[in-house]
Amino acid sequence: MQKIIIDRPYRFVPPHRGNRIPAFLEAIRAIDWYLYWFEGIHTYELRNVERLRTSLRAQRSIILAPNHCRYADPIAMGWLARAAGVYLFTVASWHLFNQNWLQSLAIRLCGGFSIYREGADKQSLDTAVEILVQASRPLVIFPEGTVYHTNDRLHPLLEGVSFVARTATRRRQKAGGTPVLIHPVAIKYVYRGDLQSALEPEVLEIERRLSWEDHFAGRDLLERILRVGEALFSLREIEYTGATHCGQLSARQQALIERLLAPLENHYLRRTWPDQPVIHRIKQLRAKIVPLWREARGAARVEYWNQIRATYVAQIIDAYDEAYLQRPTQTRVLETLERLQEDLTDKAPVHRPLHCIIEVGEAIEAPPDRLPRDQPDPVMEQLTTALQGMLDQLAAESPAWPTSYQQAMEALRQESADILDRSGG
Repeated sequence: MQKIIIDRPYRFVPPHRGNRIPAFLEAIRAIDWYLYWFEGIHTYELRNVERLRTSLRAQRSIILAPNHCRYADPIAMGWLARAAGVYLFTVASWHLFNQNWLQSLAIRLCGGFSIYREGADKQSLDTAVEILVQASRPLVIFPEGTVYHTNDRLHPLLEGVSFVARTATRRRQKAGGTPVLIHPVAIKYVYRGDLQSALEPEVLEIERRLSWEDHFAGRDLLERILRVGEALFSLREIEYTGATHCGQLSARQQALIERLLAPLENHYLRRTWPDQPVIHRIKQLRAKIVPLWREARGAARVEYWNQIRATYVAQIIDAYDEAYLQRPTQTRVLETLERLQEDLTDKAPVHRPLHCIIEVGEAIEAPPDRLPRDQPDPVMEQLTTALQGMLDQLAAESPAWPTSYQQAMEALRQESADILDRSGG
C-alpha cells in the first residue's frame, strides 16, 4: 500500500508566494530536467495556449482544471505556465508533503499547498478562494482528486472545483470584480519508442512472480497482460471472499467493491451508496476511520488499518476498466501494465521516451450561485464534457495496438478450453 495515509494529525502546508525562487527554477529549466530523468518525458507540445493568454490579458481570475493520469501532471503544468508567462498555485494532497523533506520543499516552492483528502480542510479551501479573489496567479486543481492511469478516460470529478470557483466569484462580484474562469486542460502522454520490446521483460517478470516461469514468453503482450490482470484480481477475490468467482470481470469487480465498502458504510455511515462514485464513498469512509486509527492502539489499531486498506483495494479495483482495452492503443496497454505493476510493488518503472501534449480548453464562467442541492451541477457537467471531449480527440495521437482485444480474449478462451480437454474436464 502506498504511503497515502499519514500517522499524525493534519497540519496545513501553505504555498510559497514569492517569485524569486520560481524564477530561478525556471531559469535553470528545473522542470525539464525533473520530467526527463524521473518521469521519462523527453518532449512536449502545447495547444491552444492563446485561450489562457486571452484570459490573463483580461486580468481574469483563473482555475486550470486538468485530468490526472500520471504523477508527472502537476510538474508538466509548468510548461503551460512558461508559455503563458505566469507562475501557478497548485492544490496538492497532504500526503505528498510527507514523503520526504525535499519533495515537500519542492512542492511548496513551486506554489503548492496542501489539502486534506481524509477530512474537512477549511484552511485549504479558504486559501484557494483567497488566491482566486486576488487573481495574482492561476490556480491548478485536479478535479479527479487522484491519479487513475487512464489517460483517455475521465473518472468522476469531485465538486471542490465548482465550490471554490462559485465562492470566489461571489466575493469578487461583491467587490466589483469579474467571475472566476475555469479552463479545462487535457494532458496526453504518447510513448515514442518500441513499446513491445520495452514491456516484454516487465511482463515476463510479473509472470515469473506468479510462478508461471516462461510458459507464455513470445505470446502477444496484450493477451499476457489480460491474463496477469485476471490472475491478480482473482487473488484479491480469494483474499476477501475466500474463492474466485465466475462471470464478467466488470460484474465481479463491482461485487468485490461492494463486499469491501458496504459493510464499512453500514457501520460508520448507517447506509450504503452503491450508485455513488467509488472515490466519493472512500473519501467519506476515510474521514471516519482515519482519526480512529490514529488514536487506537493494539488490536483495535490493526483492525482500523485493515479497514483503511480495504478502501485502498477498492480504489485500485475501481481504476481497472474492462472496456478500456477493448480499443487497445499503445497508451492504454502501457497504462494497464503500469497499474498492474503498482498493484504488485506500489511503484511502476519509468518508461521512456514519452511525449506530453497539453491542450487548453475554452473557459467556463463560474456563476455566483451556490451549488445546486440534489441535482447535477451545471459547472461540473460542462467541465466533464469539455475534458472528455478533448481527451477523446487526443486519444488518436497514440498508435493502435497491433492485435485487437477480441483476438486476445479468443486466445485466452481457447487456452482455457485446451486445458480442460487435457485434464479430461
